[in-house]
Amino acid sequence: MKFVEKLAAWQDQRFLWLLMAVASGFLIVLAHSFFQIYLYMPPCEQCVYIRFAFLCMVIGGLLACINPKSTALKIPAYAFSFWGAIQGIMYSVKLTKIHEAVHADDPFGVQGCSTEPSYPLGLPLEKWAPEWFMPTGDCGYDNPMVPDGVTLSSMQQFFVDLYAEGWYLIPSKHFMSMADCTLIGFGLAFIILLGMVASWLVVKFKK
Repeated sequence: MKFVEKLAAWQDQRFLWLLMAVASGFLIVLAHSFFQIYLYMPPCEQCVYIRFAFLCMVIGGLLACINPKSTALKIPAYAFSFWGAIQGIMYSVKLTKIHEAVHADDPFGVQGCSTEPSYPLGLPLEKWAPEWFMPTGDCGYDNPMVPDGVTLSSMQQFFVDLYAEGWYLIPSKHFMSMADCTLIGFGLAFIILLGMVASWLVVKFKK
């Protein structure tokens, strides 16, 4: 019970919420600025959906950070965060299946990949921020696509060669694709959020 009370106390503070918001925001910026812009990896439809899921978690974390003790702020904060984590898991699972189908030369497994995204509530994110939320790549193909005539720096060339066969946590071993990593990330976030909200409710009703 002491652990539940301690976790309830933590979720009443800014640290966990800020950590989630910063980590999610960092991954969005990393995907866009480093992999998409610097290494010329065009994002696919499921990839930009994953960015949107992380964005929802950023919003949830920042909402709670305004006043983590406020129930009026905490409820929408949990709603945004859980929605982002759950949708992120679903997008990652779909991308994992597509990635496996592509690399197994199974054309019938490549479903759910379009260049015309459809965001919840009809949000035109691809029009508001096309560089961030407009899919320009094919699902399952996450290797650099350097345009003709582009001269790469030595550092760029190193990373382009490193990810020439696709994005993997350990490229030389083809270990853990990008979709696998985001699935683990969203899954971990969901478990932590579940513990946070459960401890909050237990302590709240106990009082």
